[in-house]
Amino acid sequence: MILAELLPSLNELFSWPDMFNEHTALAFNKTALMAFVSTIICLLIFGLGSRKRALVPAGLQNVAEMGYEVIEENVSLQTVGAEHAKTWTPFFATLFFWIFFINIWSIIPFIQFPATSRLAIPLMLALISWVLFIAVGFKYQGKGYIWKAINPSGVPFALKFLVVPIEFFSKFLMRPFSLTIRLFANMTAGHVLLAIFAIMVNELLIVRNSGWYQAVFSPLPFVGLVAFTAFEVLVSVLQAYIFTILTAVYIAESMHEEH
Repeated sequence: MILAELLPSLNELFSWPDMFNEHTALAFNKTALMAFVSTIICLLIFGLGSRKRALVPAGLQNVAEMGYEVIEENVSLQTVGAEHAKTWTPFFATLFFWIFFINIWSIIPFIQFPATSRLAIPLMLALISWVLFIAVGFKYQGKGYIWKAINPSGVPFALKFLVVPIEFFSKFLMRPFSLTIRLFANMTAGHVLLAIFAIMVNELLIVRNSGWYQAVFSPLPFVGLVAFTAFEVLVSVLQAYIFTILTAVYIAESMHEEH
């Protein structure tokens, strides 16, 4: 089988065909399927892993507990603090693992397409984080939360005309945009690189009029393909962690007034 045919076409970044019937009003495409399967995987890991809690964890229980503890220690405790860690760890753990599983599709054979390379999914996640940290701000700081967040203390009155708009723009308008683009761009770039290296291997293996000797060079892009596939695993984890910890930082910031 030709290697390039194993990877989706780059056109899939822009084409959203329905898997069953393109003429239906409610479409269910491959991205929706990946998101659905990722959700089921998360439910199975944490549902089955916490159903029978053994004194010495093993199997799914071990995976679930280790994953949960990593998020609690490295995200919750480090951002919202010990007082609120137990409250927020379930959300942060869900956010991290769901993003990881929809990212990791980028290396699954015959799929190799991350669901987060669809702008709608990172945007949805960013809007959830945006709404959540604003709601937390109003809960902990009251009706004056917006003004407190954009009006840092100690700034001279003359500079407030400059500082206040900048703070409002950066905190309440740019955050969902930056969360979206960071996740979307990194995962899309990884998909494009994998597709390009696969196409290069394919083209070098095909004997054309230029001569059979071009196949000698095919191991070079193939090594690059293998290396970038391994790197994509790291990127999948890293992007899920960055999105999660930034959300946690924004929520923690909303709990306290600016000083």
